[in-house]
Amino acid sequence: MWVGIDDTDSIEGGCTTYVATEIIHEIPYDLIGLPRLVRLNPNVPWKTRGNGAIAMKFGEGKREKKKIGEINGEDVFCYSSLKKEADVDEIAEIVDKVIKRNMRNDSEPSFVISKSKLPYHIYIKAVREILKKKDVEKEIKNKVIYKTYNGGRGLIGASSAIAWRPKDFTYELITYGKEKWIDKKSVIEMDKLCKSTFNNYDYENDYIAILPKAHSPVFYGIRGDDMEELIKAKNIIVSSKEERWITFKTNQATDEHLQKKRIKDIKPYESVITRGKVKKEPHTIRGGHVIFSIYDGNEIECSAYEPTKGFREIILELKRGDEVIVYGGVRKKPFTINIEKIRIIKVADVYEKVENPVCENCKKHMKSMGKGKGYKCSICGKRAGEEEAKYLKINRKIFPGFYEVPVIARRHLAKPLKRFESFS
Repeated sequence: MWVGIDDTDSIEGGCTTYVATEIIHEIPYDLIGLPRLVRLNPNVPWKTRGNGAIAMKFGEGKREKKKIGEINGEDVFCYSSLKKEADVDEIAEIVDKVIKRNMRNDSEPSFVISKSKLPYHIYIKAVREILKKKDVEKEIKNKVIYKTYNGGRGLIGASSAIAWRPKDFTYELITYGKEKWIDKKSVIEMDKLCKSTFNNYDYENDYIAILPKAHSPVFYGIRGDDMEELIKAKNIIVSSKEERWITFKTNQATDEHLQKKRIKDIKPYESVITRGKVKKEPHTIRGGHVIFSIYDGNEIECSAYEPTKGFREIILELKRGDEVIVYGGVRKKPFTINIEKIRIIKVADVYEKVENPVCENCKKHMKSMGKGKGYKCSICGKRAGEEEAKYLKINRKIFPGFYEVPVIARRHLAKPLKRFESFS
């Protein structure tokens, strides 16, 4: 029996993953497989923080049993397969009680209970586009049991989490607690020893990325490709004692939000991969944001915002004619791609003028008549074209390859280059 929940939290606090641990603790059935943390479109205007929803499968388990966490001092296990279905009404009653106890006043939670997976296209639309609640209701009506609260926008995420079919996936071990003290040196040690983990610590900006940015029951979360190594990583960290921990299977760091598009087809609130040549060269605007544009017959602005820190220095090295592939989320106002990473395909040859043409008659340097208008001798009036000036080829500071924003600025869904390398 699949249970999907979403939107129990708000901007002010709370956490849907914590509510999931409460449900797991109270439901008198086994977990079948790992609980799932499913991140959806990071560009939707009404998201709370990470735009993550939860899906869990319950029933009577059989075959392999694996420890995946601890809640209130009790071990949490999941089973590899289902022996017997759970009672729907019993599960619905418990989930309703837990949500009412944990929901925020300004949240719009929902839960969905389904005997089978929901159509995959629900997830795909929710992770890449704007999915409306009314469209989800039409899709799931008479197929599932569901309940909404305070408007129930969470129905979108709850349904989408059940609809996710993992292709590429990662894991996250999340700990919870009220007392939150952590030793930075141990986080760095863990990052260096546990090679399958990622986005733990930002060395450039001295930032512990496993800690949540917002007020939340979450203490810290370690992400990686090897579930067993996540437990090893947790044991390396020196910190105050967590009250509970649980391991989730996730779509984080998979780039599943991205879709390849020509510039003319790009729409606001999407996340895209698009290719073009640099048209307007990068420049810094108020606030420290770096802006440039690319062109493929149509033009679009691209932005490296101030939170991307040193990544902006790379972007500032781009020149007109460079061929690039940009990965990022699309803002509506201003209509621009917020860059998550960039692949430089080809760098253009750039030349710098070092000397004006010399007049053959007067042996004096000519003067420029303005950009693109050529040169003229101020003594005899002889003219020369732009191409007759002396130019030197500039050594470029950037080269073809992938570049990504620092850990401090990475989105949950953005696939770090570390994962590209591990699968190459």
